[in-house]
Amino acid sequence: MNEPVAIAILAKAPVAGFAKTRLIPLLGAERAAWLAARLIERSAETASGSAVGPVTLWATPDEENSLLQSVRVRHGLRLERQSEGDLGTRMCAAKVAAKGPVLVIGTDCPALTADHLRTAADVVRQKTDAVIFPAEDGGYALIGLRAPRAEIFETMCWGTSRVLGETRRRLKRLGVTWQEPVTLWDVDMPADIERLRDVGLHALLT
Repeated sequence: MNEPVAIAILAKAPVAGFAKTRLIPLLGAERAAWLAARLIERSAETASGSAVGPVTLWATPDEENSLLQSVRVRHGLRLERQSEGDLGTRMCAAKVAAKGPVLVIGTDCPALTADHLRTAADVVRQKTDAVIFPAEDGGYALIGLRAPRAEIFETMCWGTSRVLGETRRRLKRLGVTWQEPVTLWDVDMPADIERLRDVGLHALLT
């Protein structure tokens, strides 16, 4: 039997004016929040469908949001509130809570599939320390670890194109072995909306 690999999904509650703020100039606050809700649903469905291990949806700021509660019920997930602190601190907390190998994803990457998650789980099952799915914008769509390593995430330049390069430097310095099986793309900026349509994911906008 394959070793279970937990999945932690970090999500912002789909509240107008709070979620997908960089898309508000194009979509408006309500439609941007609607897209955020659809992306959360897709991420939860993908994670649960991968069947690699238990899935937890880590929400901020409010895990009592009705949509998040319905996602929890539909997909059989745990729903928890994200810890305080920057993104790195919150990611580390999710990793520690998993008590074993874990894949951490956000909700911004609709190109991520269940097969991708199975591939990432296999990497850490094979005793590689880490797995990363780089994102085209210089960040990453997934990071998985066999064990928590806070040094990878402390005082990181989150939200910039330097995240991936700095992460690689830290992994190398710490002697962490890792693989990068695939590069994916996020939905963050107005140009990404047209890409959703181009790749047949326009249903996420309706």
